[in-house]
Amino acid sequence: MTPDLFFALIGFAFATSVTPGPSNFLLLASGANFGFRRSLPLALGINLGFLSMILVVGLGLGQVLRDHPAVYSVLKIVAAGYVLWLAWKVAGSAAPEGEPSTSASRPVSFLQAAFLQWVNPKAWAVALIVTVSYTAAEPSGGNAVAALALLIAVFGAVNLPSISLWAISGMALRRLLGDPLKLRVFNFAMAFLLVASMVPVLLAATSWPAAF
Repeated sequence: MTPDLFFALIGFAFATSVTPGPSNFLLLASGANFGFRRSLPLALGINLGFLSMILVVGLGLGQVLRDHPAVYSVLKIVAAGYVLWLAWKVAGSAAPEGEPSTSASRPVSFLQAAFLQWVNPKAWAVALIVTVSYTAAEPSGGNAVAALALLIAVFGAVNLPSISLWAISGMALRRLLGDPLKLRVFNFAMAFLLVASMVPVLLAATSWPAAF
Protein backbone atom coordinates (compact mmCIF):
# COMPACT_ATOMS: atom_id res chain seq x y z
CA MET A 1 0.00 0.00 0.00
CA THR A 2 1.46 3.34 -1.09
CA PRO A 3 1.75 6.22 1.40
CA ASP A 4 -0.99 8.17 -0.41
CA LEU A 5 -3.36 5.20 -0.22
CA PHE A 6 -2.44 4.61 3.41
CA PHE A 7 -3.30 8.16 4.47
CA ALA A 8 -6.46 8.08 2.35
CA LEU A 9 -7.47 4.94 4.26
CA ILE A 10 -6.91 6.71 7.59
CA GLY A 11 -9.11 9.58 6.44
CA PHE A 12 -11.83 7.23 5.19
CA ALA A 13 -11.75 5.23 8.43
CA PHE A 14 -12.07 8.39 10.52
CA ALA A 15 -14.87 9.85 8.40
CA THR A 16 -16.96 6.67 8.46
CA SER A 17 -16.31 6.08 12.16
CA VAL A 18 -16.94 9.51 13.69
CA THR A 19 -19.99 10.62 11.68
CA PRO A 20 -23.50 10.20 13.15
CA GLY A 21 -25.15 6.81 12.78
CA PRO A 22 -27.00 4.15 14.78
CA SER A 23 -23.89 2.85 16.55
CA ASN A 24 -22.72 6.30 17.57
CA PHE A 25 -26.16 7.32 18.80
CA LEU A 26 -26.13 4.19 20.95
CA LEU A 27 -22.75 5.22 22.37
CA LEU A 28 -23.92 8.77 23.07
CA ALA A 29 -26.96 7.49 24.95
CA SER A 30 -24.94 4.86 26.79
CA GLY A 31 -22.32 7.39 27.88
CA ALA A 32 -25.02 9.69 29.25
CA ASN A 33 -26.84 6.92 31.11
CA PHE A 34 -24.06 4.60 32.26
CA GLY A 35 -20.75 6.46 31.91
CA PHE A 36 -17.74 5.66 29.79
CA ARG A 37 -16.47 2.56 31.61
CA ARG A 38 -19.79 0.70 31.40
CA SER A 39 -20.06 1.72 27.73
CA LEU A 40 -16.72 0.15 26.79
CA PRO A 41 -18.23 -3.28 25.94
CA LEU A 42 -20.59 -1.49 23.54
CA ALA A 43 -17.70 0.35 21.86
CA LEU A 44 -15.61 -2.82 21.62
CA GLY A 45 -18.56 -4.76 20.20
CA ILE A 46 -19.09 -2.14 17.51
CA ASN A 47 -15.38 -2.07 16.71
CA LEU A 48 -14.70 -5.79 16.60
CA GLY A 49 -18.03 -6.56 14.95
CA PHE A 50 -17.18 -4.30 12.04
CA LEU A 51 -13.57 -5.52 11.79
CA SER A 52 -14.81 -9.10 11.61
CA MET A 53 -17.06 -8.05 8.71
CA ILE A 54 -14.09 -6.61 6.84
CA LEU A 55 -12.21 -9.86 7.45
CA VAL A 56 -14.91 -12.16 6.08
CA VAL A 57 -15.62 -9.84 3.14
CA GLY A 58 -11.93 -9.76 2.31
CA LEU A 59 -11.73 -13.56 2.50
CA GLY A 60 -14.47 -14.01 -0.08
CA LEU A 61 -17.87 -13.29 1.44
CA GLY A 62 -18.06 -10.04 -0.51
CA GLN A 63 -18.42 -11.94 -3.77
CA VAL A 64 -21.11 -14.15 -2.24
CA LEU A 65 -23.07 -11.06 -1.18
CA ARG A 66 -22.81 -9.54 -4.65
CA ASP A 67 -24.04 -12.79 -6.22
CA HIS A 68 -27.06 -13.02 -3.88
CA PRO A 69 -28.84 -9.63 -3.76
CA ALA A 70 -31.77 -11.19 -1.84
CA VAL A 71 -29.50 -11.21 1.23
CA TYR A 72 -29.80 -7.41 1.27
CA SER A 73 -33.58 -7.61 1.63
CA VAL A 74 -33.32 -10.16 4.44
CA LEU A 75 -30.78 -7.99 6.28
CA LYS A 76 -33.11 -4.99 6.05
CA ILE A 77 -35.97 -6.92 7.66
CA VAL A 78 -33.76 -8.25 10.48
CA ALA A 79 -32.16 -4.83 10.96
CA ALA A 80 -35.54 -3.10 11.23
CA GLY A 81 -36.68 -5.39 14.04
CA TYR A 82 -33.35 -5.28 15.85
CA VAL A 83 -33.04 -1.49 15.68
CA LEU A 84 -36.57 -1.09 17.06
CA TRP A 85 -35.61 -3.36 19.96
CA LEU A 86 -32.44 -1.36 20.61
CA ALA A 87 -34.48 1.86 20.49
CA TRP A 88 -36.75 0.40 23.16
CA LYS A 89 -33.68 -0.33 25.29
CA VAL A 90 -32.40 3.22 24.85
CA ALA A 91 -35.79 4.75 25.65
CA GLY A 92 -35.92 2.76 28.89
CA SER A 93 -32.28 3.21 29.90
CA ALA A 94 -31.24 4.01 33.46
CA ALA A 95 -34.30 3.18 35.50
CA PRO A 96 -34.85 5.70 38.33
CA GLU A 97 -33.45 4.81 41.72
CA GLY A 98 -35.64 2.46 43.66
CA GLU A 99 -37.06 0.76 40.59
CA PRO A 100 -35.93 -2.80 39.74
CA SER A 101 -33.31 -3.16 37.03
CA THR A 102 -34.60 -4.48 33.72
CA SER A 103 -32.95 -5.50 30.47
CA ALA A 104 -33.79 -2.03 29.14
CA SER A 105 -31.98 -0.32 32.03
CA ARG A 106 -28.65 -2.06 31.36
CA PRO A 107 -26.06 -1.03 28.73
CA VAL A 108 -26.08 -2.66 25.33
CA SER A 109 -23.69 -5.60 25.62
CA PHE A 110 -20.64 -6.50 23.55
CA LEU A 111 -22.47 -9.24 21.62
CA GLN A 112 -25.57 -7.10 21.07
CA ALA A 113 -23.39 -4.33 19.63
CA ALA A 114 -21.49 -6.75 17.38
CA PHE A 115 -24.76 -8.24 16.14
CA LEU A 116 -25.97 -4.75 15.17
CA GLN A 117 -23.04 -4.49 12.77
CA TRP A 118 -23.77 -7.88 11.25
CA VAL A 119 -27.43 -7.08 10.49
CA ASN A 120 -26.84 -3.48 9.37
CA PRO A 121 -26.96 -3.26 5.53
CA LYS A 122 -25.10 0.07 5.67
CA ALA A 123 -22.23 -1.52 7.63
CA TRP A 124 -22.00 -4.32 5.06
CA ALA A 125 -21.94 -1.75 2.26
CA VAL A 126 -19.10 0.17 3.94
CA ALA A 127 -17.20 -3.08 4.54
CA LEU A 128 -17.56 -3.93 0.85
CA ILE A 129 -16.47 -0.45 -0.24
CA VAL A 130 -13.39 -0.32 1.97
CA THR A 131 -12.30 -3.86 1.13
CA VAL A 132 -12.69 -3.43 -2.63
CA SER A 133 -11.13 0.05 -2.65
CA TYR A 134 -8.08 -0.65 -0.51
CA THR A 135 -7.16 -4.23 -1.36
CA ALA A 136 -7.84 -4.22 -5.12
CA ALA A 137 -4.31 -3.05 -5.78
CA GLU A 138 -2.97 -6.28 -4.24
CA PRO A 139 -4.88 -9.00 -6.11
CA SER A 140 -2.62 -11.96 -5.49
CA GLY A 141 -1.65 -14.38 -2.75
CA GLY A 142 0.29 -13.14 0.22
CA ASN A 143 0.15 -9.51 -0.89
CA ALA A 144 -3.65 -9.55 -0.80
CA VAL A 145 -3.63 -11.11 2.68
CA ALA A 146 -1.09 -8.55 3.91
CA ALA A 147 -3.17 -5.71 2.47
CA LEU A 148 -6.28 -7.05 4.22
CA ALA A 149 -4.39 -7.37 7.52
CA LEU A 150 -3.13 -3.79 7.21
CA LEU A 151 -6.62 -2.59 6.35
CA ILE A 152 -8.07 -4.22 9.47
CA ALA A 153 -5.25 -2.88 11.67
CA VAL A 154 -5.67 0.70 10.44
CA PHE A 155 -9.46 0.62 10.66
CA GLY A 156 -9.30 -0.86 14.15
CA ALA A 157 -6.79 1.73 15.35
CA VAL A 158 -8.85 4.64 14.00
CA ASN A 159 -12.36 3.34 14.64
CA LEU A 160 -12.24 2.59 18.37
CA PRO A 161 -11.02 6.00 19.60
CA SER A 162 -13.26 7.76 17.06
CA ILE A 163 -16.48 6.09 18.18
CA SER A 164 -15.42 6.36 21.83
CA LEU A 165 -15.66 10.14 21.47
CA TRP A 166 -19.44 9.69 21.34
CA ALA A 167 -19.51 7.82 24.64
CA ILE A 168 -17.24 10.47 26.18
CA SER A 169 -19.55 13.20 24.86
CA GLY A 170 -22.51 11.39 26.40
CA MET A 171 -20.71 11.18 29.72
CA ALA A 172 -20.07 14.93 29.56
CA LEU A 173 -23.82 15.48 29.17
CA ARG A 174 -24.61 13.66 32.42
CA ARG A 175 -24.28 16.87 34.46
CA LEU A 176 -26.93 18.51 32.29
CA LEU A 177 -29.24 15.51 32.54
CA GLY A 178 -29.31 15.07 36.30
CA ASP A 179 -33.04 15.62 36.43
CA PRO A 180 -34.91 12.32 35.73
CA LEU A 181 -37.32 14.07 33.37
CA LYS A 182 -34.48 15.55 31.31
CA LEU A 183 -32.80 12.15 31.14
CA ARG A 184 -36.03 10.50 30.02
CA VAL A 185 -36.56 13.10 27.28
CA PHE A 186 -32.95 12.65 26.18
CA ASN A 187 -33.36 8.87 26.01
CA PHE A 188 -36.51 9.15 23.92
CA ALA A 189 -34.72 11.60 21.60
CA MET A 190 -31.81 9.17 21.21
CA ALA A 191 -34.23 6.30 20.52
CA PHE A 192 -35.88 8.40 17.82
CA LEU A 193 -32.52 9.31 16.25
CA LEU A 194 -31.47 5.66 16.32
CA VAL A 195 -34.53 4.64 14.32
CA ALA A 196 -34.39 7.72 12.07
CA SER A 197 -30.74 7.05 11.19
CA MET A 198 -31.72 3.65 9.80
CA VAL A 199 -34.75 4.79 7.79
CA PRO A 200 -32.80 5.79 4.64
CA VAL A 201 -31.07 2.40 4.62
CA LEU A 202 -34.28 0.47 5.20
CA LEU A 203 -36.13 2.39 2.47
CA ALA A 204 -33.30 2.11 -0.05
CA ALA A 205 -33.27 -0.17 -3.08
CA THR A 206 -33.49 -3.89 -2.40
CA SER A 207 -30.02 -4.72 -3.69
CA TRP A 208 -26.39 -3.92 -2.99
CA PRO A 209 -25.11 -0.63 -4.45
CA ALA A 210 -24.44 -0.89 -8.18
CA ALA A 211 -20.71 -0.18 -7.61
CA PHE A 212 -20.34 -3.68 -6.16
